Amino acid sequence: MIPVQPVILGDMPSLSKLYVNAAAQAARRRLLGAQDSAVLPAANHEVRGVTVDVANLTAYQHLLGETASDVLPAGFLHALAFPVAMSVMNRDDFPLPLLGMIHLRNSVEQRSPVLFSDALDITAGVQNLRGHRAGTQVDVVAEIRLAGKDDLTWRGISTYLAKGVFLPGIDKPSAGSAKAEFVAPDPTAVWQLGVDAGRAYAAVSGDFNPIHLSVLSARALGLRSSIAHGMYLASRALADVGSVRGDSFMWDVEFDAPVFLPCRVALGISSEEGSSGAWELSRFVAWNPRSGRRHFSGTVAAL
Repeated sequence: MIPVQPVILGDMPSLSKLYVNAAAQAARRRLLGAQDSAVLPAANHEVRGVTVDVANLTAYQHLLGETASDVLPAGFLHALAFPVAMSVMNRDDFPLPLLGMIHLRNSVEQRSPVLFSDALDITAGVQNLRGHRAGTQVDVVAEIRLAGKDDLTWRGISTYLAKGVFLPGIDKPSAGSAKAEFVAPDPTAVWQLGVDAGRAYAAVSGDFNPIHLSVLSARALGLRSSIAHGMYLASRALADVGSVRGDSFMWDVEFDAPVFLPCRVALGISSEEGSSGAWELSRFVAWNPRSGRRHFSGTVAAL
């Protein structure tokens, strides 16, 4: 993350208030016209001494299929840092509209285990504003350290797309090579996701984005139905990889197509060993078993 003077927040931001403010910002944009700035805010937001609610952790582990443990899952740490990241994207000087942003990919570096009893300092900022064939994309970087310590324990980079937003001075990239045709492997699991899957994950993550909650709220934002949270899907795949991943790993995921609820999702996981015979890498891919369309794919690799 680019070193800048942090803005210290007294409390963890409220996601519900952030979404309300984002809706108000969207209304102002429609009324006053789109913002023309192509400059990201030169500020990080930080919340210090964050502690974990054990009941919430237990509910998360149960929902995602994570083994009950004192160690916080990497996906739980993403959810813990998410309000701080959202608060940066909610700033008046952030040049892209928060509502309607599309989650393209995520890269997480889990350097060392974090225990539920640890107090944490969470920092978030934005960087790497750049063009996309369909709009403008940006990286949101969140970092977690033990309270008062300098050593990084967890780092996540989430890439988002503001579809249809083209800022001045940012070139639209040339079309890349076409992706290879997806051929579904034999599934290792099939998930049955109900219409309430978005609400269930919102309850443990705090992410009550309307596109995930109901048909009506999703349609109000231009979708035909509610969709599953991308990080719910990715975190569930990580849980299915299992404890073989150990305490230190890289977790990368790329999202291809939304999962409209309710639905069935097929998952395939394959693992590879290194020259020493120890686990080195797991690959995962998820798809719609009826249409064969890929939803997301990624890897979990040893550090």
